[in-house]
Amino acid sequence: MTAEMLILVLLIVTALGFDFTNGFHDTGNAMATSIATGALKPKVAVGLSAILNLVGAFLSVEVAATITKDVLKIQATEGPEAGQLLDNLDANTALIIIFAGLIGAILWNLFTWLFGLPSSSSHALFGGLIGSGLAAIGTSGINWHGILAKVVVPALFAPVIACVVAAVGTLLIYAITNGIAEHRKEKGFRTGQIASASLVSLAHGTGDAQKTMGVIALALIATGHLDSASVAHGLPFWVVLTCAAAIALGTWLGGWRIIRTLGKGLVEIKAPQGMAAEASSAAIILTSSVAGMALSTTHVATGSILGTGLGKKGAEVRWGVAGRMVIAWLTTLPAAALVGALCFWIAHLIGGAPGAIVIFGILAALSAYMYFRAQKQKVDHSNVNAEWDEETDSPVPAAGDASTQA
Repeated sequence: MTAEMLILVLLIVTALGFDFTNGFHDTGNAMATSIATGALKPKVAVGLSAILNLVGAFLSVEVAATITKDVLKIQATEGPEAGQLLDNLDANTALIIIFAGLIGAILWNLFTWLFGLPSSSSHALFGGLIGSGLAAIGTSGINWHGILAKVVVPALFAPVIACVVAAVGTLLIYAITNGIAEHRKEKGFRTGQIASASLVSLAHGTGDAQKTMGVIALALIATGHLDSASVAHGLPFWVVLTCAAAIALGTWLGGWRIIRTLGKGLVEIKAPQGMAAEASSAAIILTSSVAGMALSTTHVATGSILGTGLGKKGAEVRWGVAGRMVIAWLTTLPAAALVGALCFWIAHLIGGAPGAIVIFGILAALSAYMYFRAQKQKVDHSNVNAEWDEETDSPVPAAGDASTQA
């Protein structure tokens, strides 16, 4: 096996690993409110979400096309040399740029998952790629216009819009159903909540699985295995299938720590609020996917849940938890970029396939450390709905707490 092929294989494995972390990191975006209100049992919720993520991954390639051209400039985009690597790049260097960016994204996903913080997998990916691109090529290697238009602007406006839409929706729901008994209201809206949460899962598969497809496509373009012009019309079936399977598997295993934060830590949510949050999220995510915007489902879902707290009279919003989320959002791009840059420099210093193997080993070691640390204070389906500990303000339940939904 040539050095180029070995790096490509390691990159594809790592890309699918990112897709897997994206799945369990973002399960809460769709199902946290349904689990918190008891509309769905925890294991049923993540199973349903996994199936819909799998289906959604086959519906579109617009976001995948965005990833191949709107983040990094590693190939010419027009003229007779369109799709070919830039003059100062060889295939191995291009692969290491993408590989290092993926490592930055995965490590940030795992770090925020460990602390139960719903941060953006999408922005972690973009940050990692930007950092490795800057380390390798400099500012000329980044498509700043594409990032501004397709990433930064949507990131600023999407959570605000989602918050407003969900707040208005919650106000309307409670106004319209004001005369209905609370227990009947809860029961009726749980059905609508399941439907809207399912739509969010479908939308998540449509948008987020494509990001990994786009990264793999970019690597295949860099090595001459794929024509850049064909991406807009479809991707090789094996790319779509493996990415769909990876994100579905991650979703099925469930990112319980983040589900707990979104379902119990931000707002004490009721079924009508849950339906308003999920319906708002689904509408915004699906609209962005059609437009090719690589929107963060985390930002949208969190904004929607926060909006339901503002829209319901007397609802409690835990602003300390919200503040930590915002800090995580603001640090996602630079933190993932720093890790991506460091990984590129390490791989470049060692050189070739050995460099790729070393940074892959770093990824494996740090991932294992964070996983085993999380097991010391485990959150799973049995305690995800335990009462929120106001003293620690933490997603980790107090000893002895258990979910009534297990």
